[in-house]
Amino acid sequence: MRLETMTGEAPDYLAVGHITIDLSPDGSPTLGGSALYSALTAARFGLRAAVLTRGLFTAHGAAITEAFNRFAGEVDIVLQNAPQPTVFTNIAVSGRRVQTIHSWAGRIDLSGVPPQWRSASIVHLAPVAQEIDPRQVGRLNPTFLGTTPQGWMRRWPSEQHGPVTLSQLRLPTELLSRIDALVVNSAEQALARDVLDAVAARGVVAITRGPQGAEILDRGRSFEIPSIPVRAVDDAGAGDVFAATLFVMRADQESTVAASRAAAVAAGLRIQNPGPDAVPTREDVEDYLEQHPPQQTRRARTF
Repeated sequence: MRLETMTGEAPDYLAVGHITIDLSPDGSPTLGGSALYSALTAARFGLRAAVLTRGLFTAHGAAITEAFNRFAGEVDIVLQNAPQPTVFTNIAVSGRRVQTIHSWAGRIDLSGVPPQWRSASIVHLAPVAQEIDPRQVGRLNPTFLGTTPQGWMRRWPSEQHGPVTLSQLRLPTELLSRIDALVVNSAEQALARDVLDAVAARGVVAITRGPQGAEILDRGRSFEIPSIPVRAVDDAGAGDVFAATLFVMRADQESTVAASRAAAVAAGLRIQNPGPDAVPTREDVEDYLEQHPPQQTRRARTF
């Protein structure tokens, strides 16, 4: 499997987390995972993007190998070896996602980050299945630290497989004090309340709600960002595209309102077609915003 590396310089955007294999209800596999979707977003916004991941992608057919190699030509990847990949099935039941994990690739060793990568401008901690030890994050020294912490909240019955449930999000104080932006969905919100409040006191928190848009908490103020009207074909990775767009634009000193609007557009464009290939470019997002002037931002609440 071909992996291109740019270890001679730090990437602009480093995503850490498992690239996964996502099975449809009929068993057909697709590459997924927050790290893949977010790094592709950053790359298509013109940044040098990289992924640190762990897994095995040669045993699930030619289509998965071809897709991995193709994305590795767009995003630099360091792949830590594992006997198996992390594999999920996601099924929608009454509008709610029911998730099962079939195999787990194991913990990512942050000591394996190439030295130049540790000072990437933006680091996105993107766990999907308890693969990042929060206590190791001190080995990274980004200018901007963002996270989609869903994987720290997921539990399953055994080490390798079973139905996935959510648990309370708890993060070390040292890590909390470094996070500049954090994105969760509405199902995760109630289980992450203390973390959201801590991050929102000094940075940006987004709570995504699918067709209902997103609530943004930003250092004592709160407002709502609407979603864009599209026909949803596949919503996998939409929250990750939202997060990556938000992180990229906030790191570039764009206002929180402008960054959140662009993030909502990027997520909406993503879900119109299936899979990672549907991640939009910066030009796609800018064209949409030019053709559809944003609505006035509505204040949600104070906190």
